[in-house]
Amino acid sequence: MARLNVNPTRMVMSSLKKRLQTATRGHKLMKDKRDELIKIFIELARENKTLREKVEERLKSAYADLIIAGAVMPAGVLEESLMSPKQGAEIKVGHGSILSVDIPVFESHYRSHDISDIYPYGFAGTSGELDKAVAGIAETMPLLFELAETEKKAALLAEEIEKSRRRVNALEYIIIPDLKETIKYIRMKLDENERGNQARLMKVKDMMIKAAIEQKHAHI
Repeated sequence: MARLNVNPTRMVMSSLKKRLQTATRGHKLMKDKRDELIKIFIELARENKTLREKVEERLKSAYADLIIAGAVMPAGVLEESLMSPKQGAEIKVGHGSILSVDIPVFESHYRSHDISDIYPYGFAGTSGELDKAVAGIAETMPLLFELAETEKKAALLAEEIEKSRRRVNALEYIIIPDLKETIKYIRMKLDENERGNQARLMKVKDMMIKAAIEQKHAHI
């Protein structure tokens, strides 16, 4: 807590009181925003955890099927079967907002309108495990996109929460206490000046009374 370097005048004190009111309101609003962001972040973190577990489980199963397919199929046939993927996807990134925080909104577009059209090979010379692996990976892609969007949202919210936390702390522990300390100092200075003025006025009054009495005695 430090006193601001200002002139101790009534005008300055009035200006500081207005700043204190603004800072106090800003502190409450920023604190409310931070608390709400934390709630949303916790919900996103839970959603992200669930999505990640699903993605990891599905990819683990798909990779296991792919390993089995590699064991029962000639390496050249496996590589040739997967050389020219039939299906593809691209992501268009839009923009949304959560409590004034800009967040990405992912929109997926597939090469083929029939998203089940995923096998780039004939079924005669391949194994069923390869079919399961390709199907598993294809089914996981939408979840991967959703997971990426959720993780990015969570990261952006975490950054905003940290910024809000620093602002709240600055207002609560530095700006507001400094303003209060400065206002208190100015009030003490003004009271001290007022007492000094009153003392001088009383002294002048006493001198005037004394002078009047002496003048009256001089005319007797």
